[in-house]
Amino acid sequence: MTDLAWFLGIDLGTGSCKSVVIDENADALGFGVGEYTGNDAHDRWQEQNPRELLQAAITSVKNALARAEVDSDQCAGLSIGGALHSLLALDRSGQPLTGVITWADGRAVEQAEALRDQPMAARLYEQTGCPAHGMYPLYKIMWLRENRPEVFQNAWRYVTAKEYVFACLTGEYRVDYCLAAGSGLLNTHSLTWEPLCLDAAGIRRDQLSAPVSPQTVHNGLNPEMARQMGIRPDVPVVLGSADAANSNLGAGAVLPWQATCMIGTSGAYRVLYPEPILDRQARSWCYVVDEAHWLVGGAINNGGVALSWLRDCLNQAHPDSAAADGLSFEDVLALASRSPAGSDGVICLPLFAGERSPHWNLNARAAFFGMSLSHGVTHLSRALVEGIAFRFKSLSDVLAEVGVEVKQVIASGGFTQSDFWLQVVTDVLNREMVVPPWGETSCLGAAFWAMLGTGHVANLESLKNFVKPGSSCLPGKANAALYQRIYPMYQRLYQALSGNFAEIARLQQELAP
Repeated sequence: MTDLAWFLGIDLGTGSCKSVVIDENADALGFGVGEYTGNDAHDRWQEQNPRELLQAAITSVKNALARAEVDSDQCAGLSIGGALHSLLALDRSGQPLTGVITWADGRAVEQAEALRDQPMAARLYEQTGCPAHGMYPLYKIMWLRENRPEVFQNAWRYVTAKEYVFACLTGEYRVDYCLAAGSGLLNTHSLTWEPLCLDAAGIRRDQLSAPVSPQTVHNGLNPEMARQMGIRPDVPVVLGSADAANSNLGAGAVLPWQATCMIGTSGAYRVLYPEPILDRQARSWCYVVDEAHWLVGGAINNGGVALSWLRDCLNQAHPDSAAADGLSFEDVLALASRSPAGSDGVICLPLFAGERSPHWNLNARAAFFGMSLSHGVTHLSRALVEGIAFRFKSLSDVLAEVGVEVKQVIASGGFTQSDFWLQVVTDVLNREMVVPPWGETSCLGAAFWAMLGTGHVANLESLKNFVKPGSSCLPGKANAALYQRIYPMYQRLYQALSGNFAEIARLQQELAP
């Protein structure tokens, strides 16, 4: 057991909570996971049980501490990160009136679409940096007002999943700037709740926690929570930030010319910038992190989830496969790797779960184009991988158009475990991709806030010195040139089909059992 000072980072992700223990050199000493489930019983709904999230946080911390074998009295600070765009309504006694409505919940599509083409949408984007889209809690509150009036009328406070867990651990409701920005309700310039948004949602300012710096420190944990986690109760609790910002920190992407390319279930392309950057076409978002940094970028709905769809389709077609559990995720990537670059002329729009950036259309649907009798499953698989990569090319181009000059891209997320997938994205972006040695960047970024808030690190820019050098992936000249030819066709294909998205989505809803 080590008696040196250590820091704890807790990351409340979409599907699980992860915790990491690091020492003063940012070396990982122990890592733990706590699982929770989601509830998608209603069409387009995605909710989680807030109490399960709290228990998962406790479990992940206990697991990390058990592996780290550290002295609990030597904890120098902890911090919590949380997924963006979640919403939980609480009554006056602090009891949940809803489940945690996650970013993937699609119930507020109509509320966002009703505002999207109005002049108000542009005004809200200028103030908040958030395009009109149903993932933002602003529109989820509108949905509650229109469809669950009893919840809306009895809601004492609206919080994120992280706020709920933080309040359970400390007894105080606090929201960091980035999570507040991800609600669609925060003015990204003044760092205060935007009156236009409050009016649109029909709520009062006092129903939201006051936005504060991620380096805000709360002195101590609830004694019972501390006992369950195995930490001393007087530990400094640094508020921390959202998982998106934490991922940049944990990857060492803290300079304005460094972007992170994250692909997990979904995906994102982000830059930490010293000023707010907005796009006149509202294709990108801009979330404030602290008084001197903004997170600028875009996100996609269809990352690994698109490959999971193809895997499941193939397994359903061959339920008696010799493989005990059917094809794996890795098997699908292996199939894709057997097809040449360009998939012999097959192009995929991988919009199975609608889309976010750059067109913000939840009605968008997937398509394969260019199929002939000579094409097979390997071509479909590779076209899907390439289509996901083209989504990131779109995000990269938007940032370039608004003046963000990226010189280095740092990869994170599950796709870094596949050399093939990593190479495809590298070739499509035609830019060197750096892979950090430790993939849990959001978790590590949360621990970095503990170091920042307690004064062990001077500023965000210094964090790059704590991230160990990783491997790099270079674009292949021939494949990069081929993808440059295909990408304009990919764009034209999207434009040709986009006029049919709303109609096909309505038809699918009508025909749904």
